[in-house]
Amino acid sequence: MRQTQHTFDIPTPGKGLHDFTSQVSAWLAGTGIRDGLLTLFVRHTSASLLVQENADPDVQGDLERFLSRLVPEHDPLYRHTQEGPDDMPAHVRAALTLTQLSIPVRDGRMVLGTWQGIYLFEHRRSRHMRQVAAHLLGE
Repeated sequence: MRQTQHTFDIPTPGKGLHDFTSQVSAWLAGTGIRDGLLTLFVRHTSASLLVQENADPDVQGDLERFLSRLVPEHDPLYRHTQEGPDDMPAHVRAALTLTQLSIPVRDGRMVLGTWQGIYLFEHRRSRHMRQVAAHLLGE
């Protein structure tokens, strides 16, 4: 068994899903590992990771609109407000979604479905530079 690690820097212009499948695929191809398990972990508490449809952008917009309705800004329930009205909702949204993904690797490629892509889901309104740690174990 071999293993390797990498960090992806992903700039986000604000709320929404940001596809970084091609970055992961390119890195994976250069590792020389053919079969194994890839783990991705977002290193932030106000962003998350998703495997989601990559064919119809309406899916991404619908997800954003749904979570905005489910976890609204300016809810009087929130006490943590020092970092702005979008911060606590971003933490809740990250808690409801995923901060890590495990993806099988076969023949040097991620075993994703035809319409699946890997997305960083930014939950804050302003731009950020997010980091996703990758760990690949295999042979």
